Amino acid sequence: MKQKPFNDPMVEAVFAAYPRDVRVSLMALRHLIFEIAEETEGVGKLTETLKWGQPSYLTTASGSGTTLRIDALKDSETGYALYFSCRTNIAEMARSILPENISLEGKRAILLDTKTPIPVSEISQCIKLVLTYKVQNTAPL
Repeated sequence: MKQKPFNDPMVEAVFAAYPRDVRVSLMALRHLIFEIAEETEGVGKLTETLKWGQPSYLTTASGSGTTLRIDALKDSETGYALYFSCRTNIAEMARSILPENISLEGKRAILLDTKTPIPVSEISQCIKLVLTYKVQNTAPL
């Protein structure tokens, strides 16, 4: 899998600081985010930046979605997460998509672990929900 180069050295530095296994998993998730954005009509080019010190992906060009963030879990050597706005119903929709062995943290995150392969199909659907949230829903953010 060919990785997209970083445009922001600060984002690249955050990735470089992750423990190896977490970095590999987060890079796979990053690749998936860009791939889903490219394949999904109406999403357009993503902006990769840092929000709250976390790698964040915004649909600035199209305005089609809400912010998607990824990060290692604090107090865990192998955990990482996909974060989204808690003011959306994305967690509710994700619960109906994700396998039972994947946990959610309230209304704001999908929790993953480097010891378990990423359920690519289901996580891809969740990423698409976030990247198209504003055009698919009329709920206020």
